[in-house]
Amino acid sequence: LTSKAILLYDEWIKDADPRLEGWPLMSSPFPTTFIIGTYVYFVTSLGPKLMENKKPFELRQIMTFYNFSVVALSLYMTYEFLMSGWATGYSFRCDIVDYSRSPTALRMVRTCWLYFFSKFIELLDTIFFVLRKKNNQVTFLHVFHHSIMPWTWWFGVKFAAGGLGTFHALLNCIVHVVMYTYYGICSLGPAYHKYLWWKKYMTTIQLVQFIMITVHIGQIYVMDDCPYQYPIFMFIIWLYGFMFLVLFLHFWYHAYTKGQRLPKMARNGISKDQ
Repeated sequence: LTSKAILLYDEWIKDADPRLEGWPLMSSPFPTTFIIGTYVYFVTSLGPKLMENKKPFELRQIMTFYNFSVVALSLYMTYEFLMSGWATGYSFRCDIVDYSRSPTALRMVRTCWLYFFSKFIELLDTIFFVLRKKNNQVTFLHVFHHSIMPWTWWFGVKFAAGGLGTFHALLNCIVHVVMYTYYGICSLGPAYHKYLWWKKYMTTIQLVQFIMITVHIGQIYVMDDCPYQYPIFMFIIWLYGFMFLVLFLHFWYHAYTKGQRLPKMARNGISKDQ
């Protein structure tokens, strides 16, 4: 069985994009799987146990630097996704992967790999929660989202770095500019919280993101002929978009419709003016 599995893996991996030969973390999916497994174990078990009898770390300055660094990185990736296809020729319909070594195609490969790597950087979100003993924020939705993205994107980068499968990455970068700006302002301290009146709209932006992803990738079911090289990826992206749309709608309902995450003053019947 082991020998057969190795043969199947070798047969499968030979179709990988040769342009990524020798790139960090791209030799096989196992380093990525190990990192994600370690992350899940730390944030759900080991980390909370280690912090159980310790005071929460004060990480305000580190978090401010981290959040605004992610904003800068997301802005850069947004620009690179646009310049490597989405603003320079893509139709937003059946855009196939360009496997050539043209400057634009290689630029898209580099951007896809950088986006994949950025998902490991974002694992720090949860680690900061654990170190600050904010374990209530280590939810299933949060951990699942941070785990599934780098793992699925390894396959996306390895086999299909470009084309219509990168639209959700472009949207995600744009959303992260907004989201990490919010986190960055929040980490500056209470004096800046008056500028965060738009918190509720962040979830709305995320919902719009998943609706756009689902609609965009769903075009494959109404297009007569789309020679996209890996149709399985289109189905996975559609499933991903739809699944997270449902999960975020569930979060929205419990957080805002049922009032579980309203500001404390509002829950107590006291307005800010009072």
